[in-house]
Amino acid sequence: MNKTTSGWICGFLGMLIFSGSLPATRAAVASFDPLFLTLARASIASILALALLLAFKEKRPAKEDILSLVIVASGVVIGFPLLTAFALQTVTSAHSTVFIGLLPLATAIFGVLRGGESPRPVFWIFSGLGSALVAGYALTQGGGGSGFADILMFIAIILCGLAYAEGAKLSRKLGGWQVISWALVLSLPLMAPLTIYTMPASFVGIEQSAWIGLAYISLFSMLIGFIFWYRGLAQGGIAAVGQLQLLQPFFGLVLAASLLEETVSWSMVTVTGAVVLCVAGAKRFAKRQDAKSTSKTDLLSPTSLSNNLAPTQPDK
Repeated sequence: MNKTTSGWICGFLGMLIFSGSLPATRAAVASFDPLFLTLARASIASILALALLLAFKEKRPAKEDILSLVIVASGVVIGFPLLTAFALQTVTSAHSTVFIGLLPLATAIFGVLRGGESPRPVFWIFSGLGSALVAGYALTQGGGGSGFADILMFIAIILCGLAYAEGAKLSRKLGGWQVISWALVLSLPLMAPLTIYTMPASFVGIEQSAWIGLAYISLFSMLIGFIFWYRGLAQGGIAAVGQLQLLQPFFGLVLAASLLEETVSWSMVTVTGAVVLCVAGAKRFAKRQDAKSTSKTDLLSPTSLSNNLAPTQPDK
């Protein structure tokens, strides 16, 4: 299997895991304060990440990598989880998950700015069309959301797109799981004390679904999903594989309807179906990365965890 194909497969698995993030967050904020939820999920994931780094005796990142790790942490550890948690207090996960359709365009733009990629012009047509469909849908929905919540979701998408591109670029050097793990550990000294400070006085009355939601976003959304996602972006191209997230609303809507019993309108389904076609077009016209940009970086290479967790060395 060539690296481009492997990248798309890993990217798909990462996207599939992330599809459960908003429904799980929606379930969790029904019982937990959004601020505490954001801090708790990051702290739990950070402790697990620290254990992995210590267990496999990973070298510390170089000084020049710290800024990139701060960007990653600001986007996917703090910014996106916090803003979406607040947004999901007033809108359904079915409504908010449609905004995920904007992530591929944001990721592609930052892939050009931060990752040095250059997709073909036609690629931007499909990417822009998919994003326009999602944005247009959101703007035409009067009762599905609120203006402030939509603004929070939009800012969250920008921060997340930047963090995806920055993390994918750095993962070519450090490895996919190492990037998200170091970003989590970097945030731990801040997140852990704040988690304790914002902890509710009692956990009596917390719904079981909220605990399940917290567990999912802490383990899968904050850690496991990134093992596959960053590998996919690094191997298949940030802009190209990032288009897979145009499919995420579809899986998110299915989960919202099946698990949370939320209403999924035919307009949601129609928009989602249209963006699926945009993914196919974007994939066809995305420029493949050259060998230097992805060579020898096996982000899930086998020194541990059943051949899934140690990086190889990048090209010199």
